[in-house]
Amino acid sequence: MANQRKIEEALEHIRQAEKSMKTGFLKWKPDYDVAADEYQKAGVAYRIAKQYDKSFECFMKCSHHYKLNRSWFHAAKALELAMQPMKEMGKYKDLPEVVVEAASLYQQHGSPEAAITVLEKSSKFMESHMPDMAIGLLNKAVDIVMTEDSTRQGIEYLSRLARLMVKYQFYDEATDIIRREIILNQQSETFQAIGRLAVVLVLVQLARADYVAAEKAFKEWGNFCEPSEIQTLEMLLQGFDDEDPDLARQALMSPFIRHMDVEYSKLARDLPLPSGLSTAPKASVIENAAASYKSPNAPPGENPSDSGRSFPNSDDIEEGGLC
Repeated sequence: MANQRKIEEALEHIRQAEKSMKTGFLKWKPDYDVAADEYQKAGVAYRIAKQYDKSFECFMKCSHHYKLNRSWFHAAKALELAMQPMKEMGKYKDLPEVVVEAASLYQQHGSPEAAITVLEKSSKFMESHMPDMAIGLLNKAVDIVMTEDSTRQGIEYLSRLARLMVKYQFYDEATDIIRREIILNQQSETFQAIGRLAVVLVLVQLARADYVAAEKAFKEWGNFCEPSEIQTLEMLLQGFDDEDPDLARQALMSPFIRHMDVEYSKLARDLPLPSGLSTAPKASVIENAAASYKSPNAPPGENPSDSGRSFPNSDDIEEGGLC
C-alpha cells in the first residue's frame, strides 16, 4: 500500500514536470529548473517504492533538464542520484559511463574536488565487482589531480592507484604508475620514499618475470635506498640470477618488506621463486637388459665384460696396443 502511494506520488511529479515544459501565448520558454526538480522528486519516490528502473529514468531526465539550463553542478548531482538505482539493479557495467559524465560536469562547473570524489567513491564500490573498471575510474581521478598541479595530492593518488593495480595483478600498468610516483617524489625531494618505491618496482618487475627490467630498476633508483634495502635487493637479484630459491626466499623475508603496504607485502609473499638448477640423474643398472655386444671375430671364450673395459686405456696406447 505504501509503495502504491509512492508510485502515485511519482506519477504526479512527472505530470508537473511535463506541464512545466509546455509553452503558450504567455509562456514562451520551458521551465527547465521546475521540470528537473519534479523529475528528481519522482525519482526519489520511485526509489522508495523500489521501482528502480523508473527511478533511474527520472534521475537521468532530471540531469538532462539541468544541462539544458546549463546548471552543470546540479546535473552532476542528479547523475549521482541515478547511480543508486543502477547499483540496486546490478548494472555495474554501465555505471562507469555515468560516473565519468558526472565528473566531467563537475569539472565544467569548476569543482575538480567534487569530480575527484565521485570518481574515487565509485572506484571503491566497483573494486569488488569489476576491478578493471575500478582502476580505470581511479586513473581518471589521478588525471584530474595532476592537472591541478598538486604534487602532494598527486603522490597520494598515484600511490593508491599503484596499490590497486598490484592487488589485482595489473603489473604492466603498475610499473608505469610507480615510475610516475617516483618522479613526483624526486621533485618534492622525499628521497626515502623513492628508496621504498625502488624496492616495490623491483618486486613488480620480478612478478612480471622480467629479471632484466628488475635489475635495471635497481641500478636506476637503488642509490636512493637505505643500506638494508640495498643489501636485500642485491640478495634477491642474486638469488634469481643464480636460480637459488633459498637465497631469494631469505631476501623476501626481510622485516622491512614484510612491513610494507599490504598489497606489496602480499606481492613479495606470493612472488614465484626461481626453480633452482637441475642436475642430470645418475645412471642406474637396468634389469633384464640385453647381453653385451660380442664381436664375431673375437677368440672363443673371450667376453668384453670379462676384461672390465671396452675401450683401451692410456697404458695400452703408449705400449702400441692399437697397432
